Parts: sequence; structure tokens; C-alpha cells
Amino acid sequence: MIKHKEQRVGVLVDVSNMYHSAKNLYNKRVNFKEILKEAVAGRKLIRAITYVVKTETEEATSFFEALSNQGFEVKMKDLQIFFGGAKKADWDVGITVDAIKLASKLDVIVLVTGDGDYIPLVNYLQNTKGCLVEVMAFRKTASGKLVEESDDFIDLSENKKFLI
Repeated sequence: MIKHKEQRVGVLVDVSNMYHSAKNLYNKRVNFKEILKEAVAGRKLIRAITYVVKTETEEATSFFEALSNQGFEVKMKDLQIFFGGAKKADWDVGITVDAIKLASKLDVIVLVTGDGDYIPLVNYLQNTKGCLVEVMAFRKTASGKLVEESDDFIDLSENKKFLI
């Protein structure tokens, strides 16, 4: 796919999805700074947003600060703990709403996630909003259909620079 410098780009990162994929596959952490650089690819960055789950640890606080210092807007959500101990912290709807709100101001939306729940969003952005949708994820943990539906897929497993 041709990427030209006049394209307006938005990068939306599902941090939890990326964190767990990198940890489970490689026992490493994700280098979000390199992901942002690769996602923008010399084009005009309009917005870069990370979606994180708030925990009360010092490590989490410094991680969120680091994301902010790397050029990301950080959106936080509290971890929900349900009766019986089940935990949930899902950003799917928040990311989807932001993508739809931003679509008219962007040419390209880069989703940094392998979650197949985003397939209807990808189709909507492409067919209704006229946006190109690029996906960045680890191929082994990415939905095959999501990879197939995207206009471009970058496999984060192919380059060690995306891991710390």
C-alpha cells in the first residue's frame, strides 16, 4: 500500500491487547514509541491515543507518563470488579466511538490491536467514511479476519524493535 506524506493519520492503541500479546508470546513488553513511529510512517499525525486500564501501582503511573512523553494522549478506565471476582476492562466501545468521531478528519486510521471485535468498525470506516484502515498486531494473536479486512497489516512479530 502506498503511504504518502500528505495523509492525515490517527493511531488508536489497545494497550491491554498489545501488552498481553507481547507478554504471552515473548515474555517481553511492547515498545510503543517504535510502534507510533512505524504507524505514522512519515505522514501527518493528527491524533495518537492509547487506551489503558488504571491500576494503583507506581509502575503503571510511570508507564502512563512514558506513553504521554512519547506523544500519546492517554485515556484511562478503571478496572471493573464484579460480584464473584470477575474482572473486566474493555476499551472496544471507547476505541470504536473515537475512531468514528475522528474519521472525518483523517485519511488513515491505524488500529494497534489484534482483536477481531473491530472487524465491523474496519468495514464501517472503509465503506462509509472512506478511510484506509491499517492494523498493527502480533500475527499469532491477531484475528485472521481482521488482518484480511484491513487495508494494510504490519506484523509486529517481524521486527524485534517493537519489543523491549
